[in-house]
Amino acid sequence: MPTHWIAERMKCFDASGIRKVFDLGAKLKDPINLSIGQPDFDAPDEVRQAAVEAINSQKNGYSLTQGAPVLREKLQKRTDETYGHDDRQLFVTSGTSGGLFLALMACVNPGDEIIIFDPYFVMYEALARVVGAKVVHVDTYPDFQIDPQRVAAAITDRTKMILVNSPANPTGTVADEQNLRALAELADRHNIVLLSDEIYRDFCYDGSFVSPARFNPRTLVIDGFSKNFGVPGWRLGFAHGPGAIIHEMIKLQQYSFVCAPHPLQWAAAAAIDLDRSSQIAAYRRKRDLIVEGLADLYELTAPQGAFYAFPKTPWGTGAEFVEKAITEYRLLIIPGNVFSTRDTHFRISYAADDAVIERGIDALRKLARR
Repeated sequence: MPTHWIAERMKCFDASGIRKVFDLGAKLKDPINLSIGQPDFDAPDEVRQAAVEAINSQKNGYSLTQGAPVLREKLQKRTDETYGHDDRQLFVTSGTSGGLFLALMACVNPGDEIIIFDPYFVMYEALARVVGAKVVHVDTYPDFQIDPQRVAAAITDRTKMILVNSPANPTGTVADEQNLRALAELADRHNIVLLSDEIYRDFCYDGSFVSPARFNPRTLVIDGFSKNFGVPGWRLGFAHGPGAIIHEMIKLQQYSFVCAPHPLQWAAAAAIDLDRSSQIAAYRRKRDLIVEGLADLYELTAPQGAFYAFPKTPWGTGAEFVEKAITEYRLLIIPGNVFSTRDTHFRISYAADDAVIERGIDALRKLARR
């Protein structure tokens, strides 16, 4: 194939390192899989039945680009009750990832700067490069908390956006409320778009979730159903924020995703009011299993949310450590350099059966002592 057929932007990033581990895992017999970032519980019965009923009742055509009213209006009402902002509009996206893509496409010009916190979710840097932005990393090691002074020092006249994720992937960190407020006020003062990825908002184990939108009404929020309802394959998300941005994102969705999957929006509408506390409690216990099983041998900041832990390797680089974990113990974990400019840590996903977690802890304890 002629090389000029491929756009230059595709040279800005490589295939996800996470996917490479998945591909390797598919070749292993009985792997200990602590790599995948999706819940190990299935969608509730009521939600699955609602999806079947929507399909059988012929809700299989396009929905409105901004979302089926049955879902969008419920989400808008809940958002209005939470924030009470005069100008906070909402629409349904084709997944949280789709929402992130639309947000960057709608807000960021080539040459603009986007501040992201290191470690970061892999998609942030890739999408920033696709839109031609310069990524500015703000270091959060060793405790993975936001330092507003570091952010202030990173701001230039080219800074267009700050991207924050709390609870965070890959660290499981929940941003300190005081620092989150300072970040929100800093973005507002400098007239910078603050984009808050809140896909793990329900997975807070040691306190209540806090959004920076509480402190900065111009915050753009991306959220979704994948994690809290066990439906990552449904590709259902939503975005809310200032009407001017939301309008542009809807316009762009018309010419890209068109709409989120229509029948599944009806199922999501049935899911909104379901109690998910038992699932969250189960993940809090899984978190505790990881912390108690590794804390004496690993330098580990106890995760407060999401379903990830990000320990420091006891020897070697992150890549070297993970290679041994996979080849010698069939343990699938992700090297930290997938998520960071450093190669000193690795990511564990404890979205797994307890028996798998116990096997993983045993393997990691053996690895630490080798």
